[in-house]
Amino acid sequence: MTDSDAVSDTDAEGESSLRERVETWLSREMPIIQMHGGTSAVREADPETGEVIIELGGGCKGCSVSDVTTGNITAELLKWPEIDDVTVRVPDARESLGGPDQAESIMGVDRTEGGRGDWGSSNPGKDHL
Repeated sequence: MTDSDAVSDTDAEGESSLRERVETWLSREMPIIQMHGGTSAVREADPETGEVIIELGGGCKGCSVSDVTTGNITAELLKWPEIDDVTVRVPDARESLGGPDQAESIMGVDRTEGGRGDWGSSNPGKDHL
């Protein structure tokens, strides 16, 4: 670790970096994220510009209340004097499935019938078990 790396991880007085403080805050004040199988990552925390970018994933992807979570995170972090701009990204659940243009069959399993398959390409046939 070089001296320049140490400076980027801590401020001039040796306190935790903005990124570390935001990560600690997320795990302490937003446990609901992990409780519901979600993840959070601080992608950027720039003390010079006051910009913070957080990405939620896991169970947050496609969650119907993720907009409430992102709003709560934004509102709370904007109260910090060193933060001027907060962006919270939550990937759309359809992104992992290929979006609305995804073919009806993924790996031979039809999307009909709740993903359990249907008669056709995903039917194992009469010789199966």
